[in-house]
Amino acid sequence: MAKNQDEDVLVSELEDTGAEPRVYELGFHLDPELPLEEVKKAYKAIHTLLASKGTVIAEVEPEKIQLAYTISRQEVAGRRDFNSAYFAWIVYETTAPQHAEVISAADANKAIVRFIDLITTKDAARHALEVHELREKAPAPESDPEEVLNTEVDAAIETATI
Repeated sequence: MAKNQDEDVLVSELEDTGAEPRVYELGFHLDPELPLEEVKKAYKAIHTLLASKGTVIAEVEPEKIQLAYTISRQEVAGRRDFNSAYFAWIVYETTAPQHAEVISAADANKAIVRFIDLITTKDAARHALEVHELREKAPAPESDPEEVLNTEVDAAIETATI
């Protein structure tokens, strides 16, 4: 029977001694109710932690966004629902033991609503940063003239009397 290549990769990742550095991306949502100063401090603390555990390759600072779905989190005072958050990501290179410490620290950070940490590459990180910068520079999309015309016609029909 042929052995599955995906299983080989998974086994080799589990057997990793941690001596070889890897590139990871930490994407995280910060509490939207934090004052802007606290958001900056929380982001800086995460950045400092990652820089102390490895090398920061690329990053995007927090921006407030609407979430695609509500995130619920159980806290001491009760359940909290989040419909928006400050989103940021940092790509960093580190070893497996240092990576485990990063995950533990992110999990313990009360300012982080939710996070994801994945294995990536330096090229993918640089590309994602370039795409983000292009989006920032791009002008805001103009409204479709046909859509505006249809809205105006609909409004005129509603107010018209026959």
